[in-house]
Amino acid sequence: MKRITLLITAIILAFFSCSTQKNEKQDLAQYVKPFVGTGGHGHTYPGAVAPFGMIQNSPDTRMDSWDGCSGYHFSDSTILGFSLTHLTGVGCNDYGDFRFSPITGKVSCNSKDYSSSFKHENEIAKAGYYSVILDDYNVKVELNAGERSAMQRYTFPQTNDAHIIIDLQESNTSAETIYESFITIESDNAISGFRRTGQWAKDQYLYFYAEFSEPFTGYGICSDNIEHPNMKHAEGKDLQAWLDFDATDGTPIVMRVATSAVDVEGAKKNLAAEINDFDFDALTQKTYQQWNNELNRIQINTVVNENDKDIFYTSLYHCFVVPNLYSDVDGRYRAHDKKVYQSDRPRYTVFSLWDTFRTEHPLLSLIQRERSIDIINTFINNYETGGLLPVWELAANETNCMIGYHAIPVIADAYFCGLEGIDYEKALEAMVKTAREDQFGLSCYKEYGFIPSNCEGESVSKTLEYAYDDWCIARLAEALGKEELANEFYQRAQYYKNLYEPKDKFFRGKRNGCFVTPFDPTQVNFMLTEANTWQYNFFVPQDINTHIEMMGGTTAYTRKLNELFNSSSELTGRVQSDITGLIGQYAHGNEPSHHMAYLYNYLGKPSQTQKFVNKIMYELYTDQADGLCGNEDCGQMSAWYVMSAMGFYPVNPCGGEYELGIPLFPEVKLHIADGNVFTVTKKGNQGKVYLNGKRVKGSTLSHKDITKGGMLEFK
Repeated sequence: MKRITLLITAIILAFFSCSTQKNEKQDLAQYVKPFVGTGGHGHTYPGAVAPFGMIQNSPDTRMDSWDGCSGYHFSDSTILGFSLTHLTGVGCNDYGDFRFSPITGKVSCNSKDYSSSFKHENEIAKAGYYSVILDDYNVKVELNAGERSAMQRYTFPQTNDAHIIIDLQESNTSAETIYESFITIESDNAISGFRRTGQWAKDQYLYFYAEFSEPFTGYGICSDNIEHPNMKHAEGKDLQAWLDFDATDGTPIVMRVATSAVDVEGAKKNLAAEINDFDFDALTQKTYQQWNNELNRIQINTVVNENDKDIFYTSLYHCFVVPNLYSDVDGRYRAHDKKVYQSDRPRYTVFSLWDTFRTEHPLLSLIQRERSIDIINTFINNYETGGLLPVWELAANETNCMIGYHAIPVIADAYFCGLEGIDYEKALEAMVKTAREDQFGLSCYKEYGFIPSNCEGESVSKTLEYAYDDWCIARLAEALGKEELANEFYQRAQYYKNLYEPKDKFFRGKRNGCFVTPFDPTQVNFMLTEANTWQYNFFVPQDINTHIEMMGGTTAYTRKLNELFNSSSELTGRVQSDITGLIGQYAHGNEPSHHMAYLYNYLGKPSQTQKFVNKIMYELYTDQADGLCGNEDCGQMSAWYVMSAMGFYPVNPCGGEYELGIPLFPEVKLHIADGNVFTVTKKGNQGKVYLNGKRVKGSTLSHKDITKGGMLEFK
């Protein structure tokens, strides 16, 4: 019986292998479940978006809480409306621009009157499509999205008292400041508007232009809670417009809309370039196919659990939601100096680099090379127009949220991965300028060789992460023949050693030249970034072998790593909501821990790496609304899963090398640029690994090994 089972499995695998040899496009978008991450603390949204699209067309259920950062949470039962911009997986509130709310009955200037209850059984979310029924009005709302445009379709009950509210003061959060806004009725079926706001992004510009499939039977504008029927234009800080429609014949009303950070004319051009009719279903299908094209960059085959496909392709979908297009179809874009420029290549925004430098950007460098080049050129443009490389960039604003200067490893990694079309000399100039600033503890870091805790908050985390970024500068400087510069930053890259306390074998905070006491490695405190000491104790990706020696060798390091994963998960100190997904003191729900399961490879214990990687994949990712154990963080949480499920991971995400883990599936095919295909196969759970028929010595795979195509076999 066992032989028959093995034979059947072999036949199935052979069939799968043959079926994908032709690189045939598969319907992989069917496995995308946009509700994943909308519950728990995932902070994702379920609405419609095209790959890396400018518009995120999604429902708003809340905008004023940590779990409402995306505008939607699965636990809610009221929809406020449907806005055009949303953030995915972040920990701060912003966006939610231009909310559209279909209603019936009396129009009011009070935005609370526009909300409606809804039920999850009346929601549908697919790649590029979302729909729901608003119970209070019996209106079916459908959303889709293109690259810079979107559509909303409203099916009202048969009535001549149908209305659509456009709310420009819709964020419902006291943290937002509206500097200026306007709204204009452009014709009997078109409307435009503008908001300049300050919230997380301190000075954001956004314009929209929308056309409707039916003419208005009436309209008006609310300004400062006063109704003005038939008003065609208003400016102010508290604006809503209402549009009246006759829906007695039951024909759905369709809106087509586009946005621009430049001007209304830019929005009009974006709309004309993408949508020239009101065929909602055609755009839905077009975007669905775009998602299929992107998702087919990685094809997996499984004979074990079909739900794994849902988890994998939803994860890959999340990796391709951000960064977002920020330049118009004519090449114009608003830069960090708030001036308008022109480029013949796309510009992007939403760079959560403290998170995404670890896995998201290495993944994009593998399978989104051209887009990665455009993203890095956007980094350089941020430097040219804003003075420094991005830290956490949003809508042509530097938020300076989180720590480090992690555009640097992304750029350096691109160089070592062979990405062309980037001015690396200019990039190095930007790196050095950014690293030599006297801000965020850098003056103390340069003076003392570490950041004292009484000089700057999060001193331990910043010291460790600056040291890593400095090593990345040194590597690129050395590669470009800048020996003196390389030596300067190689020396800075050693500063992490100045916070190592050999007795406890932890990196610890220092004040007045002494280690801060009392000391508890489980304590969450202000010397660390969203973590305790355990969760930063292994962040030396540039110098792991030296760190092993500092701890006393492989036996002592193994003991410490085992203690990380096997200790109690109890935390002390202040409450930090981001510390989730705990296995011992390892916290998968936040990024500093993400490489740690792979450290066993450096100790000659790859089976332990495989054990914990499998445990994380199987226990901390599901296809349910709460299927992410922490914030999605603009693709990073999902990118960890995608890379790990393929069988390798960038422990040091600068230099184009990956540590081997264990693939989740019997077969994975990566379709690389130039038509190359890299195939990963698995037979059994551990043992020997072969690359193109030759035994792999050690546990490392190079970027070049993958991009030139070939076969990696886990036997």
